[in-house]
Amino acid sequence: MNSQEYDAVVVGSGPNGFAAAITLRQAGLSVLLVEGKEETGGGMRSKALTLPGFVHDVCSAVHPMVTLSPFFKNIPLAEHGLELINPPIAAAHPFDDGNAGILEKSVHNTAARLGRDREAYLNLMQGIVADLPKLLPDLLSPFPVPHHPLSLAGFGLKALTSATWLAEQFHTQEARGLWAGMSAHAIQPLTNMATSAIGLMLMSAAHVGNWPIARGGSQAIASALESYFFSIGGELRTGFEVKNINELPPSKAVLLDVTPRQLVEIAGEKLSSSYKKKLGRYRYGMGVFKIDWALQEQVPFRAEACRKAGTVHLGNTLEEIVDSEQFTSEGGHPKNPFVLFVQPSIFDNTRAPEGRHTAWAYCHVPHGSQEDMTEAIESQVERFAPGFRDIIIGRHTMNPSAMEAYNPNYVGGDINGGIQDIRQLYTRPVMSWSPYRTSAKGIYICSSSTPPGGGVHGMCGYHAAQKVLKDMFR
Repeated sequence: MNSQEYDAVVVGSGPNGFAAAITLRQAGLSVLLVEGKEETGGGMRSKALTLPGFVHDVCSAVHPMVTLSPFFKNIPLAEHGLELINPPIAAAHPFDDGNAGILEKSVHNTAARLGRDREAYLNLMQGIVADLPKLLPDLLSPFPVPHHPLSLAGFGLKALTSATWLAEQFHTQEARGLWAGMSAHAIQPLTNMATSAIGLMLMSAAHVGNWPIARGGSQAIASALESYFFSIGGELRTGFEVKNINELPPSKAVLLDVTPRQLVEIAGEKLSSSYKKKLGRYRYGMGVFKIDWALQEQVPFRAEACRKAGTVHLGNTLEEIVDSEQFTSEGGHPKNPFVLFVQPSIFDNTRAPEGRHTAWAYCHVPHGSQEDMTEAIESQVERFAPGFRDIIIGRHTMNPSAMEAYNPNYVGGDINGGIQDIRQLYTRPVMSWSPYRTSAKGIYICSSSTPPGGGVHGMCGYHAAQKVLKDMFR
């Protein structure tokens, strides 16, 4: 690389790397963003994985936080080519009897479909939905100083419970199953404390801002961020995989959008032995097995609502999902895994040739699993959409090893950069009042292995950049 000196160098162009680089550049610093792949994006990439003309999202496909995150809200992405599409139904959860739980933008319409659980759902969600816009800066911060303490406490009392405990207020299979599917995004047993936080965030995000997809694929988000970064004078170098921090040009600060394992590999010689020992205790979570399909036609879901939903959660009852996630966390491979399924081509005609469709799905598997889950996932789709196998014309699979090869941050297939349980939610990567600082002056970590954790929100990178500005440039 060249010998030009920068104020800051950011390694990794996922949402957090971009957020860090943009935040520093907005503050007037000279910033170089370095990416190992030929294209930017991290988890926001799209490729023709199956057949020519079919566009698939390699990792993230649905982006509830892109319109809500305090970082993204201040970036004019639409002016840089990003078009977001909101399916008429954010998510649906079908059951064996042909019915489905449905998550709509309207909290009242969602509640109205839940029968005797209507009031229970409104009591749970209405206050959170009303408060979410003002709470998000605190909820997406490390160790927040509450700006709205009473509202934050009200959310916290619910969020810190286990998903199974909170589910006891519901009686219908629709409400209980819908809640279980939302909370299962936590990628851990639903009996764990704070698993309710994930379900509450996802449901309230749908009611406040929906669950949009990006026209043309998730790569469009990265492309818009890249365009904006260039427009404010940022510099980018792609196709350079950093193996050692000494390969980077001189700078006052280096921010690494990597997990603890890569942090030690890249900068270990500059880190203290005690800090490295703490990083060595960092815990990664379950992995994922992912499938992308090219389809002859739209998926023939038995429940009509599923045909209008961007996301479909396939797991049947709460009890079945709880058992599946528990079994997986203990190292097993369930016959009927919980499957997260997305069908973007119904709403975005750029994803497939005319009349054809794409679909995207994954299930959770033990960390580093080598088990082929194709049959189990496709059986689960077929269970709720009879005839699904007959319309498959192309298929691409990725096990945890392939996920990690695609993105080294997905250690063992863990797409959250480390398990987000109560022990590691705000103590990632180590217990510290300043989680973004490392033990070496001028070296920072800005990945989803820092608060507030996984998701396309950019707030890990944003907060890391704010810490750099405070430490070194003010």
